[in-house]
Amino acid sequence: MNRVAITGIGIVSCLGSDRQTVAQRLYEGRSAVRVDPERVALGFRSPLMTQVAGFEPSRYLNRKARKTMTDFAMQAYAAARDALEDAALAVEDVGNDRTGLVFGCDSSCLAAIEQAALVKQHKTTSVIGSGHVFCSMTSNTTMNLSTLFKTRGACWTISAACSSGGHAIGQAADLIRLGRQDRVICGGAQEVNWESMCSFDALDAFSVRTETPETACRPFDANRDGLVPSGGAAALVLERYDLAEQRGAVVLGEVLGYGFSSDGANISAPSEDGLLRAMQGAVREADVPLEAVDYVCAHATGTPVGDDVEAQGIYRLFGDRHAPAVASLKGMVGHELWMAGAAQVVYCLLMARHGFTAASANFEVPDENSKRLRILTERQESPPRMVLCNSAGFGGTNCCLALRMGP
Repeated sequence: MNRVAITGIGIVSCLGSDRQTVAQRLYEGRSAVRVDPERVALGFRSPLMTQVAGFEPSRYLNRKARKTMTDFAMQAYAAARDALEDAALAVEDVGNDRTGLVFGCDSSCLAAIEQAALVKQHKTTSVIGSGHVFCSMTSNTTMNLSTLFKTRGACWTISAACSSGGHAIGQAADLIRLGRQDRVICGGAQEVNWESMCSFDALDAFSVRTETPETACRPFDANRDGLVPSGGAAALVLERYDLAEQRGAVVLGEVLGYGFSSDGANISAPSEDGLLRAMQGAVREADVPLEAVDYVCAHATGTPVGDDVEAQGIYRLFGDRHAPAVASLKGMVGHELWMAGAAQVVYCLLMARHGFTAASANFEVPDENSKRLRILTERQESPPRMVLCNSAGFGGTNCCLALRMGP
């Protein structure tokens, strides 16, 4: 089985559109959550959200290319291009059968709404632009990136709710591990428009702590009242470890294990052992002792039930003998939904690169289960080394990635 190196990362998020800015804001622990006036005007129960910061599509793509791309596909292209640059790879290096693309995404809402509105308004389909058919497809990211980067290997999108991005990295690693691909550009992408969020708002899933938006998302805190929607795109370059070494690439980290599970139970409420089984699978495949894990980048989104179940699972895995540091970064960035699992990996690699470990923002009062964990309340001036990254989603889909930071 081939080892899997991480050689490049890119990110377009509410914290910024380049690695340095995002790393700085992670270090500062600065929340990007705000109140959206448009959602207030539309009568949302919760108008809280984040917005992608400092991204200008025309810097990366010409008008013709943008015609068939959603906002999040453009952001994914920018993140992937930055990841390739980080990996010291040119576009010419990836235009072959041995390079693939796997991204996580579970919706492309806006284009479908726009084309339906055009038909209702004009009573004809002739007014629909040719780009709409591509923009309304969930695979919009991978089909466009394959065309732009000229990759000829794997090319598909994983649709698995809020664990989509994590599963994309796990499957990309498997393709390399099994020798099916030498290199895979992978990650996750998430739209941030209000149209894609109104049904979630109707479920009362979001925090309503609007008086202090920056403290609204409170993972693991006893006073949490819901998540805050967010989005953007995160990308990684995974390579066969030996080939990365041969070309002199800087190895940022290694994917050691990929664990997954499904609950097989309730469509919206997580089971007691689903995420635990994914964590156990990742540790088992990584073949490392539990004592080696020094950081758990938790999925915890700030929902009462979800955070509770994850806290129980982490405790059941590690017990009292070894308590790794635990943090959810969603207090700063909100819940990045389909891209969350991929973004967490990028954030961890940025922390390792810059020599710190971010705290779990807005965690003040532990509850019965979170009090048993060593949740970081202050930034550590030392990097994570062995990390578990959790993600989970509607339908009971769970993912855990075991990652070694550094070569």
